[in-house]
Amino acid sequence: MDENNNMEEFDNVILLNDENGNQVPFEFLDLIELDSEEYVVLLPISEEEEGEVVILKLEDSISEEEESYVSVDDEEVLNKVFQIFKEKFKDEFNFTDGE
Repeated sequence: MDENNNMEEFDNVILLNDENGNQVPFEFLDLIELDSEEYVVLLPISEEEEGEVVILKLEDSISEEEESYVSVDDEEVLNKVFQIFKEKFKDEFNFTDGE
């Protein structure tokens, strides 16, 4: 039996490895371009992090069939990408400002 059957209800699921090597499913929400760089906006598919998106930078990979994502440490870049995302989806999501 396939363990990923529950993932089939989401069309845009990306599996990423966490710091422990475990696969974590994310729903792909959008691809944002900022200053000639591309960023993905992902929503964790779990109850623990409900409602908080993850923004990762898209990097070129050796294999053309795989994409590589890296974390973004620059708060200014994260805020700019999130503002673009919020503006694009203001009618689809109910955004609340967290602390």
